[in-house]
Amino acid sequence: MLVTRRLEFDAGHRIPDHESQCRHLHGHRYALEVTLSGEIIRRAGDAANGMVMDFSEVKALAKSRLVDSWDHAFLVHEGDAPVVEFLATLPGHKTVILDCVPTVENLAEKAFRILDAAYRDSYGNHLRLERVRLYETPNCWADAVRAED
Repeated sequence: MLVTRRLEFDAGHRIPDHESQCRHLHGHRYALEVTLSGEIIRRAGDAANGMVMDFSEVKALAKSRLVDSWDHAFLVHEGDAPVVEFLATLPGHKTVILDCVPTVENLAEKAFRILDAAYRDSYGNHLRLERVRLYETPNCWADAVRAED
């Protein structure tokens, strides 16, 4: 069974080598979809009976492990020295320095790696993360999916 929970957050970034508008500082209303696979829990009296995982717990884990860190932050590549230096001059600014250029593809891949361990079989029902879909805009997104075992 597959289940998906959607969360949204706001963040800024720039793509330093981009040939168009994305090379400038700008922001997005990102939407993150977390898709899990697992067996449906069938234990009478269990609060998760009939579920793969309670959606409130899917959300809580994604928020604590990823969204709270990235929400209302500027996501910047560590090699983007001018922006890293500029952001450091802003007192209390929420900056997340990444080891990759913050394209939607790289962010989706990074989000998958961050969240993968959080969902691993936490209910004893073979639960695992299958996909992270990250929307940069309503029309543009990237999917990071589990590699075939």
